[in-house]
Amino acid sequence: GGEMGIPGLMDYNVKEMDEQYRKAEEIITVEDIERLMKLYNIGKAPLSLALGFGEVTITRYLAGQVPSKEYSDIMLHALASASYMKELLDQNREKIGETAYKKAYTAATQLENLYVAVPVELLAVIAYIFSALHEVTPLTLQKLLYYIQGNYAAIYDKPLFDAPCEAWVHGPVYRNVYNLFRDFKYNPIDDDRFVPLKESALPLTPEAKEVVDRVLDTFGMYSGKGSGKHHPQRSPLAGCPEGFSAGRNFSCGDFAGCDEGVLQKGG
Repeated sequence: GGEMGIPGLMDYNVKEMDEQYRKAEEIITVEDIERLMKLYNIGKAPLSLALGFGEVTITRYLAGQVPSKEYSDIMLHALASASYMKELLDQNREKIGETAYKKAYTAATQLENLYVAVPVELLAVIAYIFSALHEVTPLTLQKLLYYIQGNYAAIYDKPLFDAPCEAWVHGPVYRNVYNLFRDFKYNPIDDDRFVPLKESALPLTPEAKEVVDRVLDTFGMYSGKGSGKHHPQRSPLAGCPEGFSAGRNFSCGDFAGCDEGVLQKGG
């Protein structure tokens, strides 16, 4: 009897080895190269030229050729930073043509302006949450940020991020965060535009990471409206100083009196 093979097994093994190699060497994936094209509204040849590569380089990478570490780093940097991509576009404007340049530059500018209204410290927390959880809805995100801010303030007597919070019917809301993700409504936040957020955000301090991890361990298993299941009879502002009510704004400093009992430092 001859040897029997499982159809597709060889292809699967090759793909698995390719993924493991790229991960180990921190080489960009084919999916991220496709995401790069989508983010900046640019085709294969113009993207190659904009990045300073040969005209068919991106085409070869999309077909499976593994980039060098140098070229991979350039693409990863462009994926993480719209401002860096704009620099590359300016440097290679004549090579890529005016039409492709304008489309890509407009997309990069829109991406760059996406986070302007949100403080960098708050973006860092959001990026960490995105990396830690499989999926996050806007409602879940708002509640997690509320508990993170409250517990950090209770432990360290200062806010983790400087952003005004408002009491809405469904719970606490950071309006600038709401505006950023409002299109998703009750659905998980899933959009290529937010990939750079994960890649470029500032790292959390050890103190911040400890608090965020504890909140995620406690509440992170809930998604959307389900994030309220942990305290089904609990008002979104329970445990806060007297005078807090739906429709009222409150500042970061007010959080020192909020939810001190939800989590305890070190336990």
